[in-house]
Amino acid sequence: MMNYFQLGRSPLRISAIGFGCMSLGEREEGARVIYRALDLGINFFDTADLYERGLNEERVGRILQGRRDEVVLATKVGNQWRKSDGRPIQKGAAGPTKRGADGPVGWDWNPRGEYIIKAVEDSLRRLRTDRIDLYQLHGGTIGDPIDETIGAFERLQQQGKIREYGLSSIRPNVIREYVRRSRIASVMMQYSLLDRRPEEQCLELLREAGIGVLVRGAVARGLLVNKPATAYLNYSMDETGRMAAAVKDLHGRNAAQTAIRYVLDHPAVTSVIVGIRTMEQLEEAVGVVVADPLTEKERRLLEGALPANRYEEHR
Repeated sequence: MMNYFQLGRSPLRISAIGFGCMSLGEREEGARVIYRALDLGINFFDTADLYERGLNEERVGRILQGRRDEVVLATKVGNQWRKSDGRPIQKGAAGPTKRGADGPVGWDWNPRGEYIIKAVEDSLRRLRTDRIDLYQLHGGTIGDPIDETIGAFERLQQQGKIREYGLSSIRPNVIREYVRRSRIASVMMQYSLLDRRPEEQCLELLREAGIGVLVRGAVARGLLVNKPATAYLNYSMDETGRMAAAVKDLHGRNAAQTAIRYVLDHPAVTSVIVGIRTMEQLEEAVGVVVADPLTEKERRLLEGALPANRYEEHR
């Protein structure tokens, strides 16, 4: 039985487990997994215009056509693809570059209001919808024209093209500015037993401000579940292996359920976004909702496996 929670102070009610569409499989299998997710009660689907250069939005829009009113649909903006010859379409912070068939390709950071207002039209078209339920800035720096960015989201909201807007960022200094200056409904951030940096400041700040937290990366790229130990953030290979062992040692849940339950049980967290590609991953993720919450003793054991890390930059 799925649980649903209000996203911040917005009218949106979303499932405790969200469907991260970035890893969505090919058309037929992807459609089967999404339809099964709907049957199991997942109503929150998250994508981005960056994923597969817009093809992910197209795929999600095509699959959800006919069932659009059953879902809360989220996407992201701010990363502008370069032309095929590698030239930036518009000046901005440079993103990754790689060699494609027609030359270097990549993207640039563009939080300008004019770009956001244009980009939403492309996302609406690809998603085959007349409104986006949650439109998120896909990153952010303290040097951005933040008021201009907020103004663009507010304008789109007034026009009815988006219902709510949010931020996808791990930077405390950026998060604080949006809490202070905007009406964001949510912040999506990386949070796991191997990345407890949000516990230092951000989670409590957002809870007090009535802003929902959407968690990504709860299983730390699979290191808490089934991937071989390797260095991660400031932790060594031995340390990540120690945490993975601690997660597996708790009985009554599998490792993924324990790892996800740890972040889902935090009072600031509204939903955990899980990258889902297969039926097995879907069933495992939904099983988190019916799994027993962690006891205080279990939380202490997990937290005692490693010292909590802290943000070193963008404080």
